[in-house]
Amino acid sequence: MVLAGALTLSACSNNAGNDAQNQANTGANAGTSGNVELLNVSYDVARDYYKDYNPLFIEHYKTVNPDANITIKQSHGGSSKQALSVKNGLAADVVTMNQGSDVELLADAQLVDSNWRSAFANNAIPFTSTVVFLVRDGNPKGVKDWTDLATQGKEIVIANPKTTGNGRYAFLGAYGYALHSFNNDEAKAQEFTKSLLKNVVVFENGGRAATTTFAQRGIGDVLITFENEANVIKNKFGNVEIIYPSYTVNAENPVAVVNAVSDKKGTTDIAKEYLNYLYSDAGQNLAVQYYLRPSNAEILAANREKFPEMATFFPNDVFGDWASIMKTYFSEGGIYDKLAVEATANK
Repeated sequence: MVLAGALTLSACSNNAGNDAQNQANTGANAGTSGNVELLNVSYDVARDYYKDYNPLFIEHYKTVNPDANITIKQSHGGSSKQALSVKNGLAADVVTMNQGSDVELLADAQLVDSNWRSAFANNAIPFTSTVVFLVRDGNPKGVKDWTDLATQGKEIVIANPKTTGNGRYAFLGAYGYALHSFNNDEAKAQEFTKSLLKNVVVFENGGRAATTTFAQRGIGDVLITFENEANVIKNKFGNVEIIYPSYTVNAENPVAVVNAVSDKKGTTDIAKEYLNYLYSDAGQNLAVQYYLRPSNAEILAANREKFPEMATFFPNDVFGDWASIMKTYFSEGGIYDKLAVEATANK
């Protein structure tokens, strides 16, 4: 594949010293009056959105706080790995994840307030995405729906469902489609999902790493990923097509202030404003530019050509709350482990 464009596709480490990037620095010296530094710990494919969002927020904030000197750093990786890094001491002021369980993990550790869902609009979800397929130009394998991914002759690339939200949504999308197709017959749904897992050739450590494998390394016939990531790749590189399945899973993008950190640093107010501004027209329109479905219904309607109407479901509506999902499907020995082991044994 001939690749062009400036999109950085390399996967990022969870190490803040290596991975955090200074996106906007006013030039203030550390320790001077009015200096504020925020760390946003986020999932990997959100890197490009926040790279552009940070300067927008700083410009907004300085209109009412002209003496403020703001530095915003980013850390990106697999969503669940990032949450574990914060739990283990990475000093995030805010987290912007792609799965509710990752924020719940931090709430259980008393790093995030237990009422984090009600702290911001729309259950603390400023925008969403959905799971789609990315295929080679011309769709040579004729992929149209989930059913095609469970047949022989397809090579699939996904992020690892054990460690990434992107991978979990891919798994839940396939499983939810199967339940929908087989009238909630669990045995048939498991057999279908196992057939799909049998065709996976790479389980990457994050959504952006999966993109790199598919787009740059040329591995696989199909990449299962988020709609926003698929559109960014298509627009930057071409030579790929997006396939919208007939029934798929919605991916939420929950946000929260890490109060255990921000309260000590004295950054809680600005951290709240940072996340609130995601719901502003500027934040929502930027989401549209990156093919994230905005929570503002008017902005979504005005950009309907970018977001085809789809039959979708939220994981909680089909599989229960995230605690139940994680225990039933992704814990050690859970349904995912069972199906993955059986799929590997039958290759």
